[in-house]
Amino acid sequence: MTMLTLKVNGRELTRDVEPSTLLVQFIREGLQLTGTHVGCDTAQCGACTVHIDGRAVKSCNMLAVQAAGRDLTTIEGLAAADGTLHPMQTAFNECHGLQCGFCTPGMVMSAVDLVKHHACSTDQEVREGLDGNFCRCTGYQNIVKAVRQGAASMKP
Repeated sequence: MTMLTLKVNGRELTRDVEPSTLLVQFIREGLQLTGTHVGCDTAQCGACTVHIDGRAVKSCNMLAVQAAGRDLTTIEGLAAADGTLHPMQTAFNECHGLQCGFCTPGMVMSAVDLVKHHACSTDQEVREGLDGNFCRCTGYQNIVKAVRQGAASMKP
């Protein structure tokens, strides 16, 4: 076992973890934060996307010990402390950018990163920016619409 200290959704935590534990396993099983989903275990689908130090990362492709001393945000930590949804979460809801909901947490986390760090002024740029996230339900039209609306709401 290895002692792991990191900040999760604004709170500093210390836990014992096996060195071979994937970050997604640590989040779901060790921290009981089940909004981060396991979809493929090969970093292909994006369902496990979280933010490490403000950047989108596929947590099935990273060991928990690699997050030591870093700032981790999961979908549970995206909303404000008072429960007010993040603008991207609101946009996904309002634009019907979800159906079954399985991909939604990872899609939202990727969309927030896309808007903060990359161009997303056209539908094509949004589609290209979300290329590493799969949705098997929606056909992406409403997801793209949600990202564009969320982006407009996030601008200062």
